[in-house]
Amino acid sequence: MPSKPKAPPSSPDDIEAQFYEALQQADVDKLMAVWSDDEDIACVHPGGPRMLGAGAIRAAFEAIFASGAIDVRPDKVRRLQAHSSAIHHVLERVQVRSDEGVQTAFAIVTNAYVLTAQGWRMVLHHASPGMARELQEISEAPSTLH
Repeated sequence: MPSKPKAPPSSPDDIEAQFYEALQQADVDKLMAVWSDDEDIACVHPGGPRMLGAGAIRAAFEAIFASGAIDVRPDKVRRLQAHSSAIHHVLERVQVRSDEGVQTAFAIVTNAYVLTAQGWRMVLHHASPGMARELQEISEAPSTLH
């Protein structure tokens, strides 16, 4: 009996979960399946250049996965969704092996998603180095910027 086709991701949270699962499994095909087919998709790794397009993004993750899976977990996700787009601000916890043992590193990430005919897809993953102090979020009362 043929298998039932998989339903498209029904929310930005679904596609984000698939992204982090792919990182944890070092599965470049699964990782690339979360991205939009748009030629202007972009990815920035902490301290790295902007990569544009599926070819550049795939090559970067293939190089990263050559060292194995990434033990990364999204934490403190802040969500903004309007119509057919969504932005998630994420604190990532990354377990890194070093000579001193396993260390925890942090990245501050913006993931952007759009709703396409294939369901929700990632169009941007931008990660900056973070620090443990990022666990404490700073917020203030609403104010007018201009």
